[in-house]
Amino acid sequence: MARRSGVVVPASADVVVIGAGAFGFATAYHLAAMGAGQVVLLDQYEPGTQVSPKAAGLFKMIQSTETNTRLASLSRRIVTTFARETGVAMPYEASGSLFVARTPQHARMIEAEVEHARRWGVRIELIGHSDVRGLCPFLEPDGILACYLVPDDFYIEEPRSMLMAYWQAGFAQGMQVCGHTPATGVSVRNGRIVGVSTPDGLIETGTIVDCAGIWSRSVARMAGTDVHVQPMRHQLRISEPIDSIDAGMPIVRVTDASAYVRPARGGLMYGGFEADPVPLPLVPEERFTVDMVALDSDVPEQFRQALEGSIPVLRGVSAQEDRGGVFTMTADGRLMAGPIASVAGFWVATGCNGSGFSLASAVGRSLAELIIDGTSAIDLKVLSPDRFDGAGIDADELEARSRWQYANYYTPQA
Repeated sequence: MARRSGVVVPASADVVVIGAGAFGFATAYHLAAMGAGQVVLLDQYEPGTQVSPKAAGLFKMIQSTETNTRLASLSRRIVTTFARETGVAMPYEASGSLFVARTPQHARMIEAEVEHARRWGVRIELIGHSDVRGLCPFLEPDGILACYLVPDDFYIEEPRSMLMAYWQAGFAQGMQVCGHTPATGVSVRNGRIVGVSTPDGLIETGTIVDCAGIWSRSVARMAGTDVHVQPMRHQLRISEPIDSIDAGMPIVRVTDASAYVRPARGGLMYGGFEADPVPLPLVPEERFTVDMVALDSDVPEQFRQALEGSIPVLRGVSAQEDRGGVFTMTADGRLMAGPIASVAGFWVATGCNGSGFSLASAVGRSLAELIIDGTSAIDLKVLSPDRFDGAGIDADELEARSRWQYANYYTPQA
């Protein structure tokens, strides 16, 4: 066991999870809580400080696939019962959400999505203009052609609080978190994981879970494999406080603006999916941090202008914070979660596609079940990280397809 600046790195572990964001903390916690043995979570920076804290913190039940819908439902159950199950607070706002369309094309699109979601067990209610005014005073219903209430949607005000709750609860289960401890190498022998190198030496282990987000490709390459994810910039803004805003007001998703809005710090948070997104390098530069993402103030301003017709309180409002994050996009818009077949003991959770924070709790539990028991309550086969093997997707095609997935998050398909 090595010690460096207060960090104690063990000589061996049953499982090493790399990347202390939402996926990493959730996976490490569930592994420890389910009896996986000694679980070590590594991060090259201070744990819980990179991409996940920059998220919008939104949890939505309407998802594009049945698998994601089941994951969303499980994540909701984990978060909303966490304090009761663990004794550790994981604060959330049970706000519900409004799913809004202002064009005929988007109205038809959300009607189709609602039909699928209801079939998969999501509670949804079509509401009229008077209901909109009562539920969400900051939303002007004139011009809205379709609006659905999703009562089980919610948000976490400060996303880092979820990570800290997992850290505290995991500590009680024996989970060890080693910050400022990068994985510098992965040892593979006869096609199997045997260890992780750090600045303090080798951690012998037979199981690694790569939850490194925008660094997940770098970790995979250390193991002699790859994951096909494209980092993409995402921006949001938190307005200055607005007198009429209450934290319990619903999340609003305005599909034709490709934007979302929620209460935040006494004002409104808003962001969205611009038509011309900015890809970041497939492999980040050495010592890159998320605070180095270059922001463009025109992006949130364009969303403010697109929203202010329906949300008049945004007219002329100043910014409290402009926040830059990073999504890991995939060519088909689906998560990557599961084992890498070519390297026994190497597992992956990445490819958030804009929903990673909200699905992380369920992905973490499902991966823990698979690693410990060989099966999980939710079948993750469609999210296999191996699904692009042999597809011949080069870097240019990955970028192009990922940009399309991002830009068309709310686009009606013919």
